[in-house]
Amino acid sequence: MIPRPLLPHIGGLPPGPRNAITDVAGVTVGHCTLDAQEVQTGVTVVRPHGGDLFRDRVPAAAVVLNGFGKSVGLVQVEELGVLETPIALTNTFSVASVATAQIRQCIVANPETGRSLPTVNPLVFECNDGFLNDIQRLAITGQHYLQACAQAGVDVEEGSVGAGRGMSSFGLKGGIGTASRRVPAASGGEHTVGALVLANYGKLPQLRLAGQALGAQLADRLAETSGPDADEAEKGSIILLIATDAPLDARQLRRLALRAGAGLARTGSVFGHGSGDIALAFSTAYTIPQQADAPMPALAMLHDGLIDGLFQAVADSTEQAIVHALCRARAVTGRNGHQRRALADLLPDWPGAVPQPTTNTP
Repeated sequence: MIPRPLLPHIGGLPPGPRNAITDVAGVTVGHCTLDAQEVQTGVTVVRPHGGDLFRDRVPAAAVVLNGFGKSVGLVQVEELGVLETPIALTNTFSVASVATAQIRQCIVANPETGRSLPTVNPLVFECNDGFLNDIQRLAITGQHYLQACAQAGVDVEEGSVGAGRGMSSFGLKGGIGTASRRVPAASGGEHTVGALVLANYGKLPQLRLAGQALGAQLADRLAETSGPDADEAEKGSIILLIATDAPLDARQLRRLALRAGAGLARTGSVFGHGSGDIALAFSTAYTIPQQADAPMPALAMLHDGLIDGLFQAVADSTEQAIVHALCRARAVTGRNGHQRRALADLLPDWPGAVPQPTTNTP
């Protein structure tokens, strides 16, 4: 695992104090990790605020860059432009159990859900961790989702944790990564943009790290120690979550989500046929009440002509989060003895060769 302070800083914008999605005030992240021989999987939860999201929803929008995925909840997000549960990440076969847990969680907090109150829209994203994890065991339960929620805080562990435990990226160990950027605001002060990724995608020869085409070199090193990778097809996925405190509506948030694809492409992804690449952006600047008799927020949205700085922050923080996911991951051995090596094991001397800007915060 490469120490975070040594990693290259992407772009010219400064990070927040944690260089994490939780630099956006109110956002918290929690993990539940299952590490038991054949079972290498987990759940990661992102909470936009600490209150009841069903009662006080946040504006959001999603973009499907490539639709080879089995997520739940995207149709209503597209229609209404709001989130009303925490965002959950897990493996492909655990979407249903986590979605059920989100519904039960909402019913406990709001007993009239689906009766005198509207039904709730669970939101669960997935990637396939079946190379390392025995996905057919359906090991994830609702309790694991609740544990991830209970662990949610501002300090975000990265790498082979939570939903990232069994994920692979570029034929190496993938997983969870996060980063943030601060953007000057036209009216004074600044806005914060944060990204969190679940990285489970990519072909090693195509890998680029901080602009350096290192994939071919790494593929040779991996072949020397582990033998050639017989699986040449792109079968992975990546979930890209973007948070900001800038006052944006759902239309503008969709535009932000789309720019996550720019950061993803810089790492060498071509959004391959078998890859489910989905980006979602939300704003914490205001909430939208569930009840029709509650007052709607009166807030001026950011002018479209001032949004380019946020676009830059999304692209840079997304790329940075992917670098963090790869560099912070530890090697994992799982189902049938399958193993994924860690990037740090193959390229231990890489970060020190890249100068660090004075704006980078450990």
